[in-house]
Amino acid sequence: MRNFFSFISDDIFTAPRPLAFISLILVAVAMTAILSARFYLDSNIVENGISKKQIVAKKNFDVVDVKKTELLRKEVANKIRPIVTIVEENYIKGSLAALFQTVEKIRSSNEGYDAKYHEFIALLDIADPKKERYLATYLLNSGSENLVNLEQNSTIILKEFLKAGIAEPDLEDNAIEKIVTDAQYANIPRSQVKAISGILEHVVIPNLIIDEYATDLAKKNARSLVKPYTVAFNKGDVIVNVGEPVTQLKLDALKKSGFSVMELNKMSVSGIFLLCCLSIVFLLVYIKKYERKYLKFNYMAFIAVFSIILMYLTVTISPSGFIPSYIIPVPAFAILISIFTSPVIAFLTTILLLMLFLITVSLDPQLTAIYAFTALMSCYTIAKVNYSKRFDLIRCGFEAGAMMFLTTAVIALFENQLMGYAFLQNASFGLLNGFLSGIIALGMLPMAEYLFKIMTPYGLIELADHNQELLSKLQYKAPGTYHHSLMVANLCEAAAEAIGGNPILARVGAFYHDIGKLKRPLFFIENQSYFGIENPHTKLNPRLSKMVITSHTKDGMELAKEHRLPEAVINFIQQHHGEGLAGHFYNQAIEQEGAENVEEEQFRYPGPKPDTKETAILMLADAIESAVRSLKNPSQEEIENMINKIITERLNDGQLSDSPLTLKDIKIIAKTFNRILRGMQHDRIKYHENILNELEKNKIKINDSAEEKLEKKIQKKQQKHDQQNN
Repeated sequence: MRNFFSFISDDIFTAPRPLAFISLILVAVAMTAILSARFYLDSNIVENGISKKQIVAKKNFDVVDVKKTELLRKEVANKIRPIVTIVEENYIKGSLAALFQTVEKIRSSNEGYDAKYHEFIALLDIADPKKERYLATYLLNSGSENLVNLEQNSTIILKEFLKAGIAEPDLEDNAIEKIVTDAQYANIPRSQVKAISGILEHVVIPNLIIDEYATDLAKKNARSLVKPYTVAFNKGDVIVNVGEPVTQLKLDALKKSGFSVMELNKMSVSGIFLLCCLSIVFLLVYIKKYERKYLKFNYMAFIAVFSIILMYLTVTISPSGFIPSYIIPVPAFAILISIFTSPVIAFLTTILLLMLFLITVSLDPQLTAIYAFTALMSCYTIAKVNYSKRFDLIRCGFEAGAMMFLTTAVIALFENQLMGYAFLQNASFGLLNGFLSGIIALGMLPMAEYLFKIMTPYGLIELADHNQELLSKLQYKAPGTYHHSLMVANLCEAAAEAIGGNPILARVGAFYHDIGKLKRPLFFIENQSYFGIENPHTKLNPRLSKMVITSHTKDGMELAKEHRLPEAVINFIQQHHGEGLAGHFYNQAIEQEGAENVEEEQFRYPGPKPDTKETAILMLADAIESAVRSLKNPSQEEIENMINKIITERLNDGQLSDSPLTLKDIKIIAKTFNRILRGMQHDRIKYHENILNELEKNKIKINDSAEEKLEKKIQKKQQKHDQQNN
């Protein structure tokens, strides 16, 4: 038990161990309080089986009288006669043949008359002694021809008996003799009737037995055909008066009206609490084992509790006639969890939540099944969204509503109510539920993103907007860094998509990875050339320069937290240099101080190393883009060599040791970088300087006015280009 709780607190929760248990208990307590609210809010209606209030129906509804329905079903079932089956035919026929063989054997023996008579008496087993003595005398004194005829007639009558079936009552009170006498079988002398009846009484046993299974099945079928006996309550009817005993029918009517008449006790609350704890723990165990990257309990708890409140209010209010049960916002919950985690986790969480409602709030099982299929559809549709437009959430809601409409129709088809008013009403509310769920998800999404700093694809799209405050500042305070970030973002996005990473996350992380340079933009070479200033590092000690340069990761983290950037984006800022070496200043320090006085660790970035595919891609793209840009008119071979050189350096330095990149991934990344950089390095025509020479070369004659217009047009384009750069 101790190891189990250690597993839960150490691996599942991101908080320290005591706080982890407190968090689980608080969430379970909150869920228990909500799910058991109906019990203690309505606990003063019934006391000791007597109503304390007058309750009036607020809508029209029918209640099944369970007691009377059961009485009707029992009455119908008792009318079903037992179903019997014929058995043992061969045994009875064999007994008759064996009897006549024995009779013939006794008759042909050399014993005296008395001895044969006593043998016949011992052979025959007939309840009536007179009939037994008569049959013994008849068998002993009959001629052989008469005896053969007796056997044939006995066999004929036995076959008729077996064909009709022989039950236990048929063997009582000379029943066989009466049947043989009354049947008047053809060609049977009346003198043989008594003898034949005696023989049959000796050999016949009941061959009809009751088939218990078939009888029970017939009774069950008969019970199922009995429709439930219902009692109608109209709006305004008194369900129960003050002081009136509350029967089962009244209890069911109160439940149908939305009141809970179950007695709430400590055991009930404890059961609901433990059920909530089990649901939470097993969900987190699944996430820990299969979806470890989503181990953040805080936002899932918030969404779950908020959704339970919405669903509880709908479930408890709807029976009273204000809100239909088909409008519980289950799809909204599934959509939100799918966005924040994954469709599989969302579906599992929704099913657990529906099970809690099914058990604790007595949610209709059919409605539970409808919502389960709707949740599955919600998770499926949200998995196909490309997150470019928030309206896609509304579309997902519509598709979930369509699934709710379809499942409602299927269940109505089972109940032969497909064309009824109830189906049309429920199906319409199902469609409305999908639409409202999309709106709820759309409204809760930014709130959850802000409160818990959750990064969703929609949030990433917003962060990619270049009018964001940090990116806007980067454009005019550090334009060289900004342009470098754009180039790196193109590389990261293409590489992440090529290896199956998150291209949106990689692009946004690249946009923000160097925002720390906003604090000292002029100390970075890409900005010095733009502003036309001297490199300040020429006047600084290499150690001081290293501190200024490497501090941009720390400065960037501070700016990111100040502007509430998501943790995943902060990781790009913190990890894009890993624990790499500031080689330029390290070499300067060796030249000035001597190799024996300089240690590599003193000139490394603080780290940590990249631990995701996207941050590792950024580390490579950042270094490669800067290196290739430093080359003048590089050839394709030079670009490829530079890419391989930098990747090899990072591998040898161990900077990719914590990332999940494989050698295959790295090979694909290198090819992608090579393709993108070759596109960036294409040659450009110098239109302003060479256009007249080109025209003259092709012997195209233009007049002076046309030349003047062309010159002015080119100047305007050049001025516009300069203004954009400024």
